[in-house]
Amino acid sequence: MSGFRFFLDAVDPVTGARVGRWETPHGVVETPAFMPVGTLATVKGLTPEQLLQAGAQMVLANTYHLALRPGADVVAEMGGLHRFMGWDRPILTDSGGFQVFSLATLRKIDDEKVVFRSHIDGSLLQLSPEQAVQIQEKLGADCIMCLDECPPHDAPIEKLRNAVDRTTRWAARCRDAQRRSDQALFGIVQGGTSRQWREHSAGGLLPLDFPGYAIGGLSVGEAPTDMYDTLDFTVPMLPADRPRYLMGVGRPVDILEGVLRGLDLFDCVMPTRNGRNATAFTSEGTLKLRNLKHRTDPRPLDSECACPVCQRFSRAYLRHLFLAKEMLGPILLSWHNIAYYQQMLKNLRSAIREGRSAEFRAAQLAGWARSV
Repeated sequence: MSGFRFFLDAVDPVTGARVGRWETPHGVVETPAFMPVGTLATVKGLTPEQLLQAGAQMVLANTYHLALRPGADVVAEMGGLHRFMGWDRPILTDSGGFQVFSLATLRKIDDEKVVFRSHIDGSLLQLSPEQAVQIQEKLGADCIMCLDECPPHDAPIEKLRNAVDRTTRWAARCRDAQRRSDQALFGIVQGGTSRQWREHSAGGLLPLDFPGYAIGGLSVGEAPTDMYDTLDFTVPMLPADRPRYLMGVGRPVDILEGVLRGLDLFDCVMPTRNGRNATAFTSEGTLKLRNLKHRTDPRPLDSECACPVCQRFSRAYLRHLFLAKEMLGPILLSWHNIAYYQQMLKNLRSAIREGRSAEFRAAQLAGWARSV
């Protein structure tokens, strides 16, 4: 595998939180890092320049959705995903495994493959482990994911066991199918909130020697305390010398708790989805702009934020944009939210280097507890 190296620069001796650098063919990612989600080769409403200005280092796109439109062959013909979407920094593509969970009514699964009925036009899309890798190789992301089965949080034991075993078998098939040496293929540990099945999953995946490992199957309906407990016993199972990725977890508090448990990479649609729905993340908690109290409020979204939105626009103006159904409102709030996530992690990286990540956590929780 060429172009990848992972370095740990600091570990907080109290919490185990890590600061690192992940070298990829399209640049270095300072970890812990949050990846904005660009499902269809675009982070909704934002240009690559705005993403960079917000501090984004790496973005995520989705294999299932891009396979449906415009198609992996189109992306390959246009020079690959980086050139196609005008983003020359690192990209990660999910394999379609989450859609096994989220589109459960539109798919059939067996040990060989998943067959989806398109949510767009009803056509069939077949994804085997080999096809998932082939599509991701055509897309050309820096980091690609093994096809996995993500079970619901309340799955019975038999279904959980089958999902873990299938995920392990599929991971081996993905590894054997990989042809490109310039893409890092990550294995995904499943197992719900069960220590037994997380151990079983990690035990099957670690011998496959992937360059990084993800934790999947969380933030799918379980209580936050159950997720944290699961991370407490799962993260130590993963190699310390490789990136550790918590998939699809995106509340600021959950990212913070994940970092303090030794995780490095995160992604979620939450900052942009909430931004499109008039909700801002701030150092004092979430802010719902449609509330009447913001009608004549001259303050920025967050007095501690240096993003272009907070430097230029008032809460009153941003509220007006949403009530008037102007497209600029969702754009500006999405921009701020991503910048907020990036600044939080930048500050957290500094705190980890200085051995004060526990104090950082306490200050953040106190700030978020205040109502805005």
